[in-house]
Parts: sequence; C-alpha cells; structure tokens
Amino acid sequence: MSSTDTTLLTGSTAAAALALGDDALILSHRLGEWAGHAPVLEEEVALANIALDLLGQARVLLSMVGDEDELAFLREERSFRNLQLVEQPNGDFAHTIARQLYFSFHQHELYGALAAGNGPFAALAAKAVKETAYHRDHAEQWTLRLGDGTQESRRRMRAGLDSLWKYTGEMFRPLTGLDGSDGLDGVDGLGLDRADLEARWLTAVGGVLERAGLALPEGPRTGAWAAGAGREGLHTEPFGRLVAEMQHLHRSHPGASW
Repeated sequence: MSSTDTTLLTGSTAAAALALGDDALILSHRLGEWAGHAPVLEEEVALANIALDLLGQARVLLSMVGDEDELAFLREERSFRNLQLVEQPNGDFAHTIARQLYFSFHQHELYGALAAGNGPFAALAAKAVKETAYHRDHAEQWTLRLGDGTQESRRRMRAGLDSLWKYTGEMFRPLTGLDGSDGLDGVDGLGLDRADLEARWLTAVGGVLERAGLALPEGPRTGAWAAGAGREGLHTEPFGRLVAEMQHLHRSHPGASW
C-alpha cells in the first residue's frame, strides 16, 4: 500500500501510526538478521514469517502517515519513534525469544483492543491480531522449552528476560505527539487505557514465566532509572548501525526501481 491509497492521518493519530509502524519495521529487520543463522531450519522459516508479518504491518501503518519508502529509508535516526525494546540486538536465541515474549504479548493486547473499536486502526488491527496470536504462541512455546529445559537453556532465558526488562515500561507510556506534546491521563492517539493494557500484559507474561519455572524480573521499568525514550527519537547505541544497514541499498541507488 502506498500513501496515495489512503487518506493520510494527522495529529495524534498520525503520531500513533508512525510509532507502531516503526516498531514493526525495526523488529522485522532485527528478526531478518537471523536468516542463515537460526539454530534449526524450522526456526529459520518461523522467524522469517514473523518478520514478514511485521513488515506488512509496517507498510500499512507508515502509508497512513506518508510515503512508506521515504519514511523507512530516508529518515535520520532521531526521526524514528520505535520502542527501544525492538531495536535491541538479537543476542543469542534465548535473548531473541525474551524480546519476542515481551513485545508480542504487548502487540497482541494492543491490536485486540484496537480491533474492538471503530477507529482508523480497526481494520489493520483485525488482521494483525491474528498474526500476533501466532507470534505470541511462538514466543510462549519457546519460553516454556528453554525455561524448563536444560540448566544452560534456563540460564540463557533468564539472562535475556533480565537484560530486556528495563525496556518494557516504555510500551505503556502515552504516545508523544509529532509536535512533542504529551498524551494526557494515559490516553493518546490510540484512545486506549495504557494502565489496563499493562495490567493485562503483566498477568499474561507472568503466567507464561510461572509455567516455565521462571518469574517476572525485578527492577525498574518506568521512571528516571528505566530506559524508554525511543518514542521521543532517542535510541540506544546499536540503533545507528541498524538504520545504516537497513537504508544502505536505497540510499546507494536513489530513485531506482526493481
């Protein structure tokens, strides 16, 4: 879908579309990095399918704001509004699964709520919630296998959960407007109650970890000591390299068609 296929959003709804589109785009790229490196062939296919689902979501969302190619390949690092969670390097397989567990459970709750409404994201959400159900199940099953597997797999799963925990609070902050204005009272361009989403996410993720013989990590997720400025265009050190790699081909051949 190109930007000419739909009426462009404005204001807080445009900010929401850009943020969600950037989340999907960046995580899709990270998962694509597993191509040729996944531990087994089945996971090569599974991670590629999840990456393609996310890329499809990103294309629709970015097209609600402007030209999808320009937004993906010509913006500077500070213009991206994705969560810091999704830009974190893959690490080992358990680290990737921990990132997927946190994000896919959040995304499934988010799109489920949007699909139940009649706003500009309802049609996208109705399709995406089915995709994210698979993403969530994939992350859940691997969390159970790794957490309840060998001593080494359990250690690695625990390490991944702990290292990424500080990035999860940002998922439930009100989205900042494109003009830098903040959402009020937990309601933003998506019109959702973030506190309710967070409570349901904590219950769902906590339930999976309990079944895996693990527990929710301790430590801050919000406030001055936690990560979470990706929505404001402030990103972690690995993000610059990701953007450079993602945009290299497009910038090297401006105006090319394939």
